[in-house]
Amino acid sequence: MAVLLAVLATAYAAGSGVAANAAATGRTTVHTITVDGRQRSYRLHRPASLPAKAPLVVMMHGGFGSARQAERSYGWDAEADRRRFAVAYPDGPAAWDVGDGCCGRPGREQVDDVAFITRMIADVGHRLGIDSGRVYATGISNGGMMAYRLACDTRIFAAVGPVATTRLGDCPAPAPLSVIHIHGLADETVRFDGAAGTGIAEIDGPPVPEVVAGWRAVDHCGRPTVTRSGPVTTEAARCARGRAVTLITVEGAGHQWPGGQVVRERADPPSKALDATAVIWDFFAAHAKR
Repeated sequence: MAVLLAVLATAYAAGSGVAANAAATGRTTVHTITVDGRQRSYRLHRPASLPAKAPLVVMMHGGFGSARQAERSYGWDAEADRRRFAVAYPDGPAAWDVGDGCCGRPGREQVDDVAFITRMIADVGHRLGIDSGRVYATGISNGGMMAYRLACDTRIFAAVGPVATTRLGDCPAPAPLSVIHIHGLADETVRFDGAAGTGIAEIDGPPVPEVVAGWRAVDHCGRPTVTRSGPVTTEAARCARGRAVTLITVEGAGHQWPGGQVVRERADPPSKALDATAVIWDFFAAHAKR
């Protein structure tokens, strides 16, 4: 499996403070922690009102992106304010080490991003009352790969929601958890069929249906039920112990976050056929960790 990603921006973000979010009633604070001698940063959005034990969503940017860009682009702050959960945006920066040498400087230097995000979640737990049974991970592209890496290497998460991505690296004995994967069928950067991408990443990971079928096996799922609504096809499988594995594909959609904002980070224009953020949160809300 050949994976190559040349990431140009590699400066680590640092500092702390408060950033206003004009579209939401909550607030975002910026925090730094030290992991393996490296100073790492993350953004934490806290709605104005939270339950004593709040759900937490970890949202990971794609390659060439950042925590700030992810917060602005995908609508998670507004969803959190409506539905009363916290969102943490870790900073790669620009890429994540997800296995098979991908991606960029973190991949070349084998930066332990699993340790960083694990420590970040613990740090958030010291700041907020977090429901340990309702911690979730989502991300786009390289960030979606990181969501799969966390699912493979930790036992923290109740569910993951990767978008426009595949799974790279070994995953020999993952813990059962719920999975919702969203993918555009016209994505040429991380192709649905597993062929090498045409963009700068040249990702040739396993085909998405193979990745999703692997999680159905892990979760002891039944046969998926297939429904269609316009360009959106949903394959939803019920699994043991109340878990679920769902694959949503969008015909004509490229490498992007459906329903999100147009971003510069080498993404295609977002499809309007689906609000991925709302769909993923509805899935997360229905699946707590047992």
